[in-house]
Amino acid sequence: MQAARQAAEEAAQAAEQVINDFLARGDWHVTLKSDQSPVTEVDVAAEKAIKSVLTSALPGASFFGEETGKSAASDESASGSGLRWLVDPIDGTKSFIRGSRYYSTQIALEVDNVLRLGVSNAPAYGECLVAEADQGAWLDGRAVRCNEVTSLEDAFFSAGNLTTLARDADAWARYASIVGRVRRVRGYGDFCHYHQLCCGQADLVLESDVNILDIAALTVAVRAAGGIITDLQGQSVNDSTTSVLAACTEALHAEALAVLQGRSGQ
Repeated sequence: MQAARQAAEEAAQAAEQVINDFLARGDWHVTLKSDQSPVTEVDVAAEKAIKSVLTSALPGASFFGEETGKSAASDESASGSGLRWLVDPIDGTKSFIRGSRYYSTQIALEVDNVLRLGVSNAPAYGECLVAEADQGAWLDGRAVRCNEVTSLEDAFFSAGNLTTLARDADAWARYASIVGRVRRVRGYGDFCHYHQLCCGQADLVLESDVNILDIAALTVAVRAAGGIITDLQGQSVNDSTTSVLAACTEALHAEALAVLQGRSGQ
């Protein structure tokens, strides 16, 4: 795991260098993928740089990248190792295209179908969050921990992508109930509110439109920092996850989940 962590951090730095080089030149092309989401030359080049570092360090691990898809381990003799990298070279491409700071590189390592290592590097924002399951989470080398808030009334709440949730009138009404009860509402989105959750700056995070590559590394971080993260139905994060409910404590998560599922008396 120590070698994997070093490789993941080096890969994140390699991606940052690629991104910064493109930004310095100020010239790249944007195209649309089949799902109409944008992709740039920068995304592809950054993922190639990440993949080169990771496959050299752990040739027995398979690779799942946002831009290059799934590939088997480069070392066929170790292909059954149970190791898999999950990578999004630029999570927040739409923000990146618009010149916003709210984009990041997400790198996670899965061991026997369990997320064990995560690196979330946000170069323009100036933060790198590294986490190991059962070991802890560190922001720029400093150990961080989730807050101890247990009730909605005391919680700082941040929401990200909500398109799917907003299409369901009943679900939207239950979401509004949470908004009406929490102490403070913000919408930082992307990596940012997960970093804040791990550092005790936010207490509750909700999104209805994500994929596993967006949140794999952040899932490791939230758990390692003492928090809890599931989908909006309370199910554990997996490859099919498309929504997030993350909280600093089990009690806060349970209260928010009860409201979302219509089980709350308030």
